[in-house]
Amino acid sequence: MAAEAEQGFRPLDEASLIAYIKATPALASRLGGGSSLDSIEIKEVGDGNLNFVYIVKSSSGAIVIKQALPYVRCVGDSWPMTRERAYFEASTLREHGRLCPEHTPEVYHFDRAMSLMGMRYIEPPHIILRKGLIAGVEYPLLAGHMSDYMANTLFFTSLLYNNTTDHKKRVAQYCANVEMCRLTEQVVFSDPYRVSNFNRWTSPYLDKDAEAVRQDDELKLEVAELKSMFIERAQALIHGDLHTGSIMVTPNSTQVIDPEFGFYGPMGFDIGAFLGNLILAYYAQNGHADQANDRKAYKKWILKTIEESWNLFQKKFVELWNKHKEGNGEAYLPDIYNNTNLLSLAQKKYMTNLFHDSLGFGSAKMIRRIVGIAHVEDLESIKDASKRAECERAALNCAKTILKGRRQFETIEQVIEHIQSFDRD
Repeated sequence: MAAEAEQGFRPLDEASLIAYIKATPALASRLGGGSSLDSIEIKEVGDGNLNFVYIVKSSSGAIVIKQALPYVRCVGDSWPMTRERAYFEASTLREHGRLCPEHTPEVYHFDRAMSLMGMRYIEPPHIILRKGLIAGVEYPLLAGHMSDYMANTLFFTSLLYNNTTDHKKRVAQYCANVEMCRLTEQVVFSDPYRVSNFNRWTSPYLDKDAEAVRQDDELKLEVAELKSMFIERAQALIHGDLHTGSIMVTPNSTQVIDPEFGFYGPMGFDIGAFLGNLILAYYAQNGHADQANDRKAYKKWILKTIEESWNLFQKKFVELWNKHKEGNGEAYLPDIYNNTNLLSLAQKKYMTNLFHDSLGFGSAKMIRRIVGIAHVEDLESIKDASKRAECERAALNCAKTILKGRRQFETIEQVIEHIQSFDRD
């Protein structure tokens, strides 16, 4: 399969992309077909690390085309990268779109040989959530929408809903996304805890902080546990990179994009990625505050969103479990968990473990964004390096203590108090 795919692959530029669209009915029809195709406009907007992304418009419609390259785009061909990630992205989008169509863009076309996907254009005024958080925009429906997305995609791809045979077939399918998983293993669970050429931080201000991470034995033991869980635990079909740069928003709409890291992994990795990136956005606010806006009200909104995201997710997830408790799910068979009290105890234990997993993974994601290879614009856009380092240090210290003490937290409200205790505004 890989050899065949290699033979049919060619990177498209604007001219060859137009020819490709005209020859592909599933794409041509979305742009109106016929004479509409004579007025096509193409804009390359791939600001990520890995792919070409084109917005294609005609007089009758618009689509997005995404093509994976056989290397990491931001580094070049010195860092090879499997193009098969495009297949897993399209597969995950389609599966999550089936389970949560309100918050997942539709895939119109996928060409495995070309590693190319055509999908719905998420039109303005949608912007990347991270950019909205930097600008201080409130999204009143964000917690509700993201809790819907996480509850539906995670519950319906787990053994709480599916039988073991179907589950293992899907796990086997997504196991082949191993290269993307190995990238996560390296940049999230390994590099920040050792000397690596890929690591960077706000030097010299955080030199000692980065060294302290590399010398913290307790932290390393906890991270080893999380890494094992990430590699071994095929709990649900996760997005695999659910940070605030993978979500597009308006005040009324939330769309989750870019699941090329999708595989069957621990649910807490998705939940933690979302919550951890909101916590990073919280700590970055002091660096964006000015005389016109001290950002204090906005910081309260971020904390409220973190709190509501977990509490709503937990509520919706357990509601789905109760609704489908007599179904095919093989994790908790109805003739064993056959009384309300027992099922309630099982659910409480399950959700407590998931909460602690989410806190651990979220903290690990925060740490890697401060002393690892890929940082976040929330913090990077703070021009004053000493001010940026101050925000980063608060986030780093918060993340380390949550990661090491995650099992001591019983509620998200306790986590919110903990986050505030590291904030010196």
